[in-house]
Amino acid sequence: MRDTALPTVTAICRALIEQIDSGLLIAGGKLPAERKLSELFDTTRITLREALGQLEAQGLIYREERRGWFVSPPRLLYNPLVRSHYHAMVEGQGRMPATEVLSARQVPASAAICELLELPALSSVFQIRRLRRVDGRLVLYVEHYLNPAYFPAILDSDLTCSLTELYASRYDIHYGRVRFDMVPTALHGEAASVLRVADGSPALRITRINRDQHGRIIDCDLEFWRHDAIHVSVEVPD
Repeated sequence: MRDTALPTVTAICRALIEQIDSGLLIAGGKLPAERKLSELFDTTRITLREALGQLEAQGLIYREERRGWFVSPPRLLYNPLVRSHYHAMVEGQGRMPATEVLSARQVPASAAICELLELPALSSVFQIRRLRRVDGRLVLYVEHYLNPAYFPAILDSDLTCSLTELYASRYDIHYGRVRFDMVPTALHGEAASVLRVADGSPALRITRINRDQHGRIIDCDLEFWRHDAIHVSVEVPD
């Protein structure tokens, strides 16, 4: 059965790619319901979903739970060497950023966070969980972990704004050396739920460990990006 379905999967993919490339299916636009697409291509839902899954893996379309399938907009360019923050990066590419705070509280630091921040056992940290959008689309779930010694009462601030700018204006703290670790991952639990994707969906996890101008480790970020939302591009200067 699978061998006979493959040409149909290929034909569906080609047809949808042609519509996307021609601009008939616009970036951010919603595809018809799976039932209507199955009728259009005279195929089964199983075959259709295999085709949609292939296009999703290529980053051409994406799915949100309970909302359906959409045409993927252009990826954000992400250059770790550029000193910037999320809103500036997105606006600099002519896009519209938005940030939602999911929670902000002081919590016991896990062993992993203690290691990243070089804290002793049984330390506590400020945890800020945020959800970020580009042009209304959910693209990033991020957990920030701050050393409370450097940011007293920061949880009372407006945390929808740039933490980079907040650090500078309120605490005279500026980012110095930054370490990045990037690995492909699968979204599970909270990250999958808030990004409205199925458990196990592919993503890019970026861990940032940030030092200030004095070389002190001040915070770390655990970023979970939708795999089709970001294009990491780095040009190393001479």
